[in-house]
Formats: sequence, C-alpha cells, structure tokens
Amino acid sequence: MNIADVPTIDIAELQARPEWSDWKWQLRNRIRTAEALARWINLTESELQAIEATKAYFRWQITPYYASLMDRDDPNCPVRRQVVPQMDEMDDDFDILSLDPLEELAHSPVKNLVHNYHDRVAFCVAAECAVYCRYCLRKRMVGDGEYAMNKTELQQGIDYIAAHPEIRDVLLTGGDPMILNDANLEWILSRLRAIPHVELIRIGTRFPVLNPYRFTPEFCEMIGKYHPVWINTHYNHPKELTADAALACDRITRAGAPLGNQTVLLKGINNDAEVLKTLFKNLVKMRVRPYYLYQAQLIGGTRHFRTTIEEGMALMEQLRGRISGFAIPTYVLDTPHGKVPLTPNGFKKRDGDYIEVQAYGGQIWREYNPEEA
Repeated sequence: MNIADVPTIDIAELQARPEWSDWKWQLRNRIRTAEALARWINLTESELQAIEATKAYFRWQITPYYASLMDRDDPNCPVRRQVVPQMDEMDDDFDILSLDPLEELAHSPVKNLVHNYHDRVAFCVAAECAVYCRYCLRKRMVGDGEYAMNKTELQQGIDYIAAHPEIRDVLLTGGDPMILNDANLEWILSRLRAIPHVELIRIGTRFPVLNPYRFTPEFCEMIGKYHPVWINTHYNHPKELTADAALACDRITRAGAPLGNQTVLLKGINNDAEVLKTLFKNLVKMRVRPYYLYQAQLIGGTRHFRTTIEEGMALMEQLRGRISGFAIPTYVLDTPHGKVPLTPNGFKKRDGDYIEVQAYGGQIWREYNPEEA
C-alpha cells in the first residue's frame, strides 16, 4: 500500500469510544507499522527511511494515547521526536559507545537486579514498555524476550534482597513495571513488604505519560496496602501534561503515593529554559515533584539528542530565581559510580571532547561529551 493512500484516523471519534480509556486496549492497539502510523501523522520520507533502517537494532511502538499528542504535520514536534525513528539515529560514535553505559551488568548478582549502591537495588521486573523511547538507557534489554522475568527469576531477586539486610530501598524498574497486571505487581509488592529491612519501595514508570489509564481505582487501592510506595515518572515536555495525565497523577497521590519526576535533557525537545520552566511549574501544580534532570546518556543512536553539559548547567542557572526552588530538579550525570550533581562542585573540568566529574567517594569519572554536541 502506498503510504499516501492510507486513510487518516479520526482521533476525536476514537477518543469518544469507551474503550479508549481502557489501558489494556491501549496496549493491544499499539502502533507498530509505518502504515498504521501514517493514519496518525503525515510521515516524512526521512521518517519512513528511519523506520526501516533502525528496526534491526531498536524496535518501536506507540500507544494510541501518546500518538494523539503528536503534531500531525510537524516532524519536529517534541512528542513525535521522542518516539518516531529518525535517520539521525544512524549517525553516532558507535565505536566508543556501550550498550551498558552504567555498567549495570557488572553489578547484577542475579538476573535483572542491579546492586550498585550499598543500601539500594534496582530490580528490573519487566523487559517491555508501553512505548519505546528513542533515547532509552536500556536499549540492550527492552523488548528483548531474553530479559523477560518469570516468577522463579523474580523470586531469585526477592531472595537476594531478603538475604542482604543492608538493602532498605528497592526500585522496581524495567522496562516498565506497570506493564504487569495488578495481580503480578501485587505478588511482587507483597513479598518485598514482607522483608523487614525493606523500608521503601519505589516504582519507576512512564505509564502516566504514555498510558495514563493504567492507574485505575483498583490499582490505587492495591498499592495502598504496601506503603510507603513512591512513584517516579518521566515527563519531558509540557505537551505531555494533559487532563488525562493530571487525573492519573491525582489518583496516585490520593492513594498515598508521593510522585517524583525524572526528566531527560534532550536537544530539540526541552533544551530551552522557557520549556523547562513551564514543564516544572505545571508538574508541581499536578503534585509531582521535579526530582532529577538527567544528562542524556551515551547510548548508540542518541547523538542528536545530547547537549553539552555546559549547556545544561546554563539552563539550570536560567531557572534559578524564576521558579520556586521546590520546582527545580537536580541536574545530574549518571555514571557507573553513581549520580553526580552537575554543579560547579561536581563538574571538574573539560579535557577536549571529555569532561571530568567527581563522583561519590571522590572518584573521578571521564565522560565523552564533545564540545560540538
């Protein structure tokens, strides 16, 4: 079929259907082909080429909800650029980039569990996401059946946590934990909460952004049994702060789970002080605390998203005094030694195309960050 002949979808009519707000319907009807995507947006020739060129190394899929936020005609739409493949992904320093830039595999005593910090673990309980973001930190694993977790493997992770009394904080991540149904999530939560030394459970999820209908009254009632549970989400642009997103966040906070947000600094999407100011101010209005602003990671296919660290620090300086301190996140670089706040104290110096930062314990980390990002 010629893409130009694909009929345009009536988004308003689709949104009026009762199934639109069913989170499982959103997952069943994810957009996975160029023909299906062409019903939602006018694909450029470059986007069509990228869909074909990038499929061998990183899959893509988009929920109807998130597709409805994309500008039909503008390929530079900040929502569209996050999820639609681009030919820029093929132009990167692949020879110096790692599929595992944080060296998580070296700190994984059991499958999908990362014990990098003394008192905390990241437990990747799912390998699938609602949508695959083009700048994803874990491209090596998301959508790969090899990293899917069965209950035996989940129990191995829980047993490891139980055997290490120093672990007081467990982050459920992935993939996206919210891809699991309520019964499977509760199976995990109940077993973690039964471990006496686990004080805090966190869930890292982008579902409030990509499929906000996931946060049903039934789910919110369920997590209330396992507090303290904190939820960190991942809004990158004000266009993502819809009424449905606000309702999801309201349900979560009314259920007693504090909400934080982790934004990634992305060139062409949010590397603008006014955009960030609007995003952070409106997140606070939704009772979501801006927590971290991440420097984009050195993942293959993301050169076009990465800014220089100096630009990120300049943006943070522009925010100070313009919005409440409560609404300003910490700008950080994630390294194999932990997160480094990018302040004049954390940022040590530039050495050509590399910068040096001081990590936890005084360790110096050299990060590839070319001046011409």
